[in-house]
Amino acid sequence: KNRHSCWCQRFLRHEVPDNQSALQREIQDAGEPVGLLAYCGDEVVGWTRVVPRSTLPGITTNRALARILDDDPRAWWVSCFVVRRENRGSGVGGSLLGAAVDWAAQHGASVLDGHPVDVDGLTGTPSPSALFTGTLAMFQRAGFTEIGRTYRTRPVMRHQLQHHARIRSARLPCGTSSSSMSPSR
Repeated sequence: KNRHSCWCQRFLRHEVPDNQSALQREIQDAGEPVGLLAYCGDEVVGWTRVVPRSTLPGITTNRALARILDDDPRAWWVSCFVVRRENRGSGVGGSLLGAAVDWAAQHGASVLDGHPVDVDGLTGTPSPSALFTGTLAMFQRAGFTEIGRTYRTRPVMRHQLQHHARIRSARLPCGTSSSSMSPSR
């Protein structure tokens, strides 16, 4: 386990020696936020990257995904989720995904796609790090539909956004303190 590693950086190409520094630089230099943070009170409890798909070379050049995805310049991608260990299983990931749908819609996306894991097809219990792209069940609960698979346990999920008008203030299930989502800067 490398504390300087960030799973969502695997979809990018950069010259920085470690992924954590690359993400910090990307966030500082971004004109638009590259993700959303989940807060429980004043404490960050989760993160998701949600950006235009065209900004992720690891997605756009992936041959397995190219067989499934259309060439849509307005398509967005949700690439990863990080939830603090003590907040896992409490709905933070699902809340982040719902907020990602809203964020992409507010920014003119036509669709929001993702590539979660179908845990029902796995043998044994997956490690949390194997689920950084989310789970099929989480995407289904957020209104995504399957458009294909790159592998038997790797569905590609899509949320159509053309008529998505629901803008919400996300509240996370973290006890009695107030929770919210905000763009990462």
